[in-house]
Amino acid sequence: MPDPQAKPIEPTPLEDRTPGELLRQARIRHELSQEQLAIRAGTTQSAIARIERDRTSPSIKTMTSLFQAMEEDFVFGARPRDWGVDLSLNHKNLEFSATGRLEGQFGFSAVADRVRGANSGQKAA
Repeated sequence: MPDPQAKPIEPTPLEDRTPGELLRQARIRHELSQEQLAIRAGTTQSAIARIERDRTSPSIKTMTSLFQAMEEDFVFGARPRDWGVDLSLNHKNLEFSATGRLEGQFGFSAVADRVRGANSGQKAA
């Protein structure tokens, strides 16, 4: 039984953890020894130890199998990166003709020039 007064371990960001660290943390969370996990997964205790010590680079299939032995899903995937750009605006702008896009940019440039001109006439405090 876990110690109720034990301080929780602050998790390392997922991208900073190795497969061995992920496996070890899950095994400890399930209160299993390396040998118990090995028996459940149909492998050896030394294989579990090598993974946990990052002495080997396990395949996604191996990690999936080990996590399934602990009744967890090992999720590995990719997703588009959020660059902070509203792509819908890009798509909307592409609906205009090339001439329309240029006219829009010239209009924006004229407004920017006026703002710059108005600001340059102000005295510094």
